Amino acid sequence: MRKTIVIVGASRGIGRELVKILSQDKNNLIFALARNTKSLEDFNQLENVQIHPFDLNTDSVRVSGEKIFQNISSIDILINNAGKLVNKPFLELSKEDLEESYQVNVIGVMETVQAAIPKMIETGGHIVNISSMGGFQGTVKFAGLSAYSTSKAAVASFTELLAEEYKDTKIKVNCLCLGSAQTEMLEEAFPGFQAPVSAHQMASYIADFSLNAHQWMHGRIIPVSLTTP
Repeated sequence: MRKTIVIVGASRGIGRELVKILSQDKNNLIFALARNTKSLEDFNQLENVQIHPFDLNTDSVRVSGEKIFQNISSIDILINNAGKLVNKPFLELSKEDLEESYQVNVIGVMETVQAAIPKMIETGGHIVNISSMGGFQGTVKFAGLSAYSTSKAAVASFTELLAEEYKDTKIKVNCLCLGSAQTEMLEEAFPGFQAPVSAHQMASYIADFSLNAHQWMHGRIIPVSLTTP
């Protein structure tokens, strides 16, 4: 059965691997959204992948999303994978650091969902929000990640609220709080740390979860981690 899958934050790391994995099924139509689309140019040769520039750090995220989705009859899966990392001591965080973290990690995600829901409301769909173990209550926290981890905690809370609001529809929404996977973002946060999981391995899990987990769960906040960090 043909599925339309939207991946936000597809330019590198886990997002790019998700495009690779989910596009292998030619029945899937993949919308790969990213601020920097240059690294996605090699996917242009695939008939079932569409690449669209999409910047969460703007005042027009919802409008941009609606334009991208306007010719789609329905969206089956939305994976909100994009994230902005700021790694600074708390007293060095500027207002701009905080605003950008929350715009990309929270507000942009919410506005993307606002753009997508009209394409899900009739046929149903699965929204998968990607958070972090840093945003999962009760886990070990790390100095310098106040902006990032608090914004990712907001994504988890948003997931629960959205699930409640749409519990009587066919839309399902869940949140994965990822532990360390070997990505560019991990290297920025913890230089030199070697994760036990590759970006491809984590993407494989997320792909399977996105395709299947909505059959059994809704409004769940799920930790996905082998290690700390």
